Parts: sequence; structure tokens; C-alpha cells
Amino acid sequence: MTDTPSRDKPWLIRTYAGHSTASASNALYRGNLAKGQTGLSVAFDLPTQTGYDSDHVLARGEVGKVGVPICHLGDMRTLFDGIPLERMNTSMTINATAPWLLALYIAVAEDQGADIAMLTGTVQNDLIKEYLSRGTYICPPEPSLRMIGDVAEYCLTHVPKWNPMNVCSYHLQEAGATPEQELAFALGTACAVLDELRPRVPEADFGRMVGRISFFVNAGIRFVTEMCKMRAFVDLWDEILVERYGVADKKYRRFRYGVQVNSLGLTEQQPENNVYRILIEMLAVTLSKNARARAVQLPAWNEALGLPRPWDQQWSMRMQQILTYESDLLEYEDLFDGNPAVERKVAALKEAARAELANLDGMGGAIRAIEYMKGRLVESNAVRVGRIEREETVVVGVNRFTGTEPSPLMGEDGGILKVDPGIEAEQVGRLQAWRAARDGAAVKVALADLRAAMREGRNVMPASIACAKAGVTTGEWAGEMRAMHGEYRAPTGVSASRSNMTEGLDDIREAVDAVSDRLGRRLKLLVGKPGLDGHSNGAEQIAFRARDCGMEIDYAGIRLTPEQIVDAAGDGAHVIGLSILSGSHVPLVEDVLRRLQEAGLSETPVIVGGIIPDADIARLRAMGVAKVYTPKDFALNAIMMDIVNLADRTNVAAE
Repeated sequence: MTDTPSRDKPWLIRTYAGHSTASASNALYRGNLAKGQTGLSVAFDLPTQTGYDSDHVLARGEVGKVGVPICHLGDMRTLFDGIPLERMNTSMTINATAPWLLALYIAVAEDQGADIAMLTGTVQNDLIKEYLSRGTYICPPEPSLRMIGDVAEYCLTHVPKWNPMNVCSYHLQEAGATPEQELAFALGTACAVLDELRPRVPEADFGRMVGRISFFVNAGIRFVTEMCKMRAFVDLWDEILVERYGVADKKYRRFRYGVQVNSLGLTEQQPENNVYRILIEMLAVTLSKNARARAVQLPAWNEALGLPRPWDQQWSMRMQQILTYESDLLEYEDLFDGNPAVERKVAALKEAARAELANLDGMGGAIRAIEYMKGRLVESNAVRVGRIEREETVVVGVNRFTGTEPSPLMGEDGGILKVDPGIEAEQVGRLQAWRAARDGAAVKVALADLRAAMREGRNVMPASIACAKAGVTTGEWAGEMRAMHGEYRAPTGVSASRSNMTEGLDDIREAVDAVSDRLGRRLKLLVGKPGLDGHSNGAEQIAFRARDCGMEIDYAGIRLTPEQIVDAAGDGAHVIGLSILSGSHVPLVEDVLRRLQEAGLSETPVIVGGIIPDADIARLRAMGVAKVYTPKDFALNAIMMDIVNLADRTNVAAE
């Protein structure tokens, strides 16, 4: 008779989900839970993330596209209808409006009769990475850091099983961070938060507070390096907590993290290959017992094309379930302890991360080093993109082994979920009905108390929960934050000077110089991001490369209205480039083109980049867009020549 090895407890199995409406997302959640998902991971739409109601002008075209719209308590009740929150572990990917969405969640839990002290889950609540990579920030860094602290301080007393802050390095890697940068910038963010929290709680409670801080990381395709990165995270976190903060109790020093594997590396070309990429990346955060994820969510194979369908999400969930329940992975001790190659790599990563952390400390900490970190990420991403262009980094199906058969997975629907554009009007109708039915006097009282709490330096959570119960909307809550603290514009990371890249640019620079001579001034490219999409990597790389090629660049960053873009175009732009990755390209481009026509600028060529289905590419071209680029158009130098030729042709036509 042989001994049966004991098995570790499985990690939480999640899918990042939410779209269209609260009711449609509720049905998706309940369906996924019935299929064996063990936790929820809520995706909110961009208006909700950036603190706008669904009827705000900036929300046009964005409602329900990349997540679920939540405008008020009624939406939140619908989202979790039939899901007992006291028994659910819920992760909410929300940052600038984190105190508000947590307030709504608590109010719904109390509606259900739950003991809020029993709630388990996570609110991301990491604003520093929003300034660096994702772009859904609202307020400047200092008041944002105070609100992170408010959530953590409130949860320690009232919701002690909740993770009030999820240091998110995921989007740092999506923005091009090297493993060393991901380690250092994430740990630097954690230190900024702990420095904020330390004076807020009694010394005896500080360890318990530290024990609730979690991390959300990324795992890329170089899975040995990524596995070593996670082991380095574990060691460095323990080192920081002992040496910098004096946390003695080991149970509070555990590095607790959830993960979504890399989306940056998912390809539009041969998208079926993404299944293998996702599996390999999952191994990096599950194979190593001493650095194993607490929760795993996987993208679907087709997320480079658009929103995944329920079947696609099910396929990714089954990948986790097969590894968890069919394999023997959870029956063994750590597989890599004592491995010399692993130990060398972990040591090298830790040494480089410590040096970068010392650099951040020398600048006053992460909260004061945002511009520096942003610049480093843009530079690292430029190196990554250049290596793919030069085939120094092989991406199967993209720059090597590109021959392919038609995919039977695509189907007549194009292989993605299409959000009905009519849902925006329906959501706006429900929002207006909510406002009409609520007690207006109670709303005024609740908002007045929220303002007073901010003025007096009180924790905003109790006042926010009162606002939630009174019927305040997301836009109204965030409006008070904007009125009190102002609205921030993060650095773009696009340097005013050329980079050191020269390979392959000489011919383009000569062409730019020649066209500039014919134009009578330097060729000017306006790069604009209309709407609320904060994924700025593509726009930054276009601007970065165009400046390297000698063009004049006008790039003001994210979250511009079509009106602002057209106003900027009137200042002599020769070509306008629009970047939209949220799926809202049709209404936003239509608005920009209409305004260009009205401003007498209709001859200025417009190019568009984003995650755009073939049918929409044809529609944009019919509207008058000169060129459309999707993730498969990875050769930036070819795009640069397109810009040069468009400016030249327009100049010739004008003559």
C-alpha cells in the first residue's frame, strides 16, 4: 500500500468578466460559477473606472464596452443579484473610484443581510500604476494616496478579511516593463502605501494591516524568468517588511498575489496560438509552490480580436481546472528549491530591483518618481517593439512561421462577442429613472457630508457608504473628488529628444526631411486618444518612433474629447493619428471627422489604430479614414512611411 500525497488547497479560479449591462454581467457570473469558477473578477466599463455617469459626454460610445457600467446602488444590486456576497470572494479591478465601488459593494452586502466583517475579496485601489500605464486616474497623486489609505484603514476595522489594496504590476509589464522594473516599481508603490498607512494605525495593528496588502502581477511568455521573478518578489517583500518596517510576525509577511497572464503578447495573427501562450504563462505562477499565486485569471485565446464569448472564457477556465484537478502538481513540495540556475536568476533579479528601488528612494519614493518611471516604461517598450520588428525576438505567426490555414474557431461572428450599441441608450434611460425616483434631499445631505469629510481630513469611506445608500451616482461622487482635489494629467513618457535607435531609420528621416522642405515646415503628426481609453502604449510608441524619425509631435496624452483633438489639429497638423482600443472607434472617429469637416480641416488625413474588427475597418475607410492599423501591424517603420506619404500626397493635392 502506497501513501497518497496530501494536496495543497487550489488557488481561486477566476475569469475577468463584465460587459453590456449589470443584468447581462450577472447572468455571465452565475453561468461561470455554475461551470466551476470559484471567485469573481469584475471588469467595470471606462466611465465607471474614470468616475463618469453613463450619460456624460465623455462616456459616449464607451458604455458597457470593456466592462459593466455601474452608476448607482441599483446597478450594483442587479450585478450581484442571487450571488450571496458573504460566501463569495470578489475581486474588483477599480482604482480611482475604488472607495466608491467598495462602498456600493458594502451597501449591497448589507441589503442581503450579510455581516460585512465576513466579506472576502479585493479592491485594486492602485493609483500609481494608473499614472504609469493604465490611465484611469482622476485626482493628483497625493490626495489619491490618502484615499488608498482611507480604504485600507476602514477595512482594517470594519471589513478585516478584505484586501483593501492590490499593488498592480500587471499593467507595468503590459506597458513594457522589464522584470526588474516590474519588481522595483511595484514594490516602490507598496512602500509608498505603507508609508501612508504607518501613522494611521496603532503600532500593534500595523502588521495586521500589512498582512492585508496583496499584489496583482503579470506572467509573460519567458516563463522561467517569470517564475524566478515571482520567487524574487517573495524574497524582496519579506526583506522590505523586516528591514524597513520591522514586521516580525511571519504570517503578516507572506507575499500574497493574484495573477492574470500576459495580454500584451496575445496575437491577432493565428490567434489560436494564444492558447499555448496562456498555458505556458500560467505555469510560471503555479509550478513554484513557494511563490504560487493565490488566485489566477486567464485571458481568452481571442482577446487580441475583441471581447471573448462565454465559450471562450469557459475554455480558459478549463485550462486551470485541468492543471488543478487532473495533474499531480499540488501534491509536491517546491520543485525548484536548490536549483542553481533558478537561484542565480533570482539573485540577479533581486540585485537589479534593489538598485532601482534605491533610485526611487533617492527621488523621494514612487509617488514623486512618476515621471521618471513613465519614461523608463516607454523606453523599455520601444526596445521590445524594436526587437520584434528586427526579428531578434521571435513571435510565432507574427514575424516567423506566418503561413497559416483559416481558423475554424472564428465562426460567422468573427470569433468575438459584439456589444449591442443600443445598450448605451438603455443604460442612460435607467440612470435617468434612478435619479428621478430617489430622494433628492437625502442625496444633497449625503454629498454635503462627503465634502465635509474631505475638508476635515476624515476618512471618506463612511460618508461614501452613506452616499451609496442615499442614491448618489458614480459621476456625482467622483465630481466631488474632482471639485476638491482637481483633475490630474499624467506624464506621457514621450521624450522631447530622439532616442538612440538608428537602425532602419535613415531612409525615413531623409523622407521626412524632404517632405518637410516641400511643406515649408517640419512635418507635424497629431496623436490623439479620444474618449476614455487609457491604454496608451500604442499611441506612445507611434509618437516615440515618429519623433525619432524627425517629425514634430503633438501628443497631449489620454482622455481627450473630439472637440479638443480638432482644436489641436487647427494648429498645423499634417496628419492626425487616433488611437482607440476600447471598441468605441466608430462613434468617436465619426465625431472627429464631422468636426474636422465643420472646421474646414477635412483634407487633413486621419489614420486610426486599435482593436478593430474587419467589418469596422471597412466602415471606417468608407467614412474617410486614410489608414487603419490593428495589432497585426507591428512594423512601426512601415507606419512612419505611410504618414510621410499621406502628408506628401495631401500637400501635392493642395497645390
